[in-house]
Amino acid sequence: MKRIKILIVMILALTGFNSCEKDELVFTAQEQGEFTFTNTFLDQYILTSATSANIGERFTWESVSFDAPTAVSYDLQGSISGDFSDMTIIGSTSNNNIAVTIGKLLSMATTAGLDNDPNTENPNMGQLHFRVRAYAGNDAIESLSSVQTLNVFLPEIVDNGGSGFALSNWGVVGSAYNDWGNAGADGAFYTTGDPDIIVSYVTLLGGAMKFRLDNSWDTNYGDNGADGTLEAGGADITVTAGTYKITVNTNASTYTMEPYSWGVVGSAYNDWGNGGPDAKFYYDHTTDTFKAGVRLLNGAMKFRFNNDWGTNYGDTGADGTLDEGGDDIIVTAGHYNITLDLKNGEYTLEAAEVLGVVGSAYNDWGNAGPDFSLTQVNPDIYVGDIVTLIGGAMKFRVNNAWDTNYGDTGANGTLEAGGDDIVVTAGKYRIRLDLTDGSYALNKIQ
Repeated sequence: MKRIKILIVMILALTGFNSCEKDELVFTAQEQGEFTFTNTFLDQYILTSATSANIGERFTWESVSFDAPTAVSYDLQGSISGDFSDMTIIGSTSNNNIAVTIGKLLSMATTAGLDNDPNTENPNMGQLHFRVRAYAGNDAIESLSSVQTLNVFLPEIVDNGGSGFALSNWGVVGSAYNDWGNAGADGAFYTTGDPDIIVSYVTLLGGAMKFRLDNSWDTNYGDNGADGTLEAGGADITVTAGTYKITVNTNASTYTMEPYSWGVVGSAYNDWGNGGPDAKFYYDHTTDTFKAGVRLLNGAMKFRFNNDWGTNYGDTGADGTLDEGGDDIIVTAGHYNITLDLKNGEYTLEAAEVLGVVGSAYNDWGNAGPDFSLTQVNPDIYVGDIVTLIGGAMKFRVNNAWDTNYGDTGANGTLEAGGDDIVVTAGKYRIRLDLTDGSYALNKIQ
């Protein structure tokens, strides 16, 4: 038998000059399921933090009329259990649609434990449930729609093996990073353990920046009022030169920036900071570690934060464990790949082939100091920023020696062993080499 939710009897008194008339009007609520969603749903929704800011689904539904002279409002309700005993309100509107981001769906799925439920055959798959509540007259009249179930899949938990994070499709753009997109791709953001939080580790010039989606201006955010809140198409964000960690909450549309860099310091590198800045570490999102390719001298070294002794790590016991304020790490001269695993408090120091920039454009072909070292952040992918070049020529070589060197015969953006010198103009550059296909990029940012 059908269940009627509410029956309201309203009596309106209409008073005239010579008589009174009473009319009795009856409003009956619709039953649950008598109005439905009108949008077309997917068979499966793939949820990743990299796309958390995108619209996952726009729920639309039929208008509800209670035959009452009052506006109708709608709540989109979500449930993990399916019986709505755990109901949450996703959004409210007086219109006939509410857009829900992938980030919101991912947050619900994570809360449901879909990424770690050992009792399911595939812990990365599950269901989320939605319905609409229509109501009028200060909640005196209401109706519930039919329930729609969404099948969701969380692939990145499988892809990353729990050790790293994915590239986000958001980026840093501006005069402070890549000449507003004219000098290479935007600075990368990475996913985190929180589906609403993405982070970027970038070295910036003094200037302005914004955040945008997919290296395109269709969706971009600035900060009107410089209050840490992001607005679509908002004002440029002014920054001073430095290396930063930028954290964005895509759900709350807020961001923070903090000076953030790890480096190698010591008699083995820069005379304990008296001979220049520390050797820079670059973030590797696939392992959630920081890496540096570096040429060391015989001597001692440590790791420190923001080129300052306030936070520094050594290794008391020489066991590969990071100890805050610990003993100096003794090294012999050579070229190394260094990995900092801050999450587990460990580091590795491995002899390696370190690529570097050499030339009249940088160090007088090696006569005026060591090459500018590049860091292998992923297999065969080398990066370096920011290097200041003068007008002239350059090449890439391994371990400050000519045994293995690369140039560009034909100036076509492809490296050849022993190839022609690469001619450059003066400026500041970000460099990226991909030895899997021999490509390279010299992105002049200033």
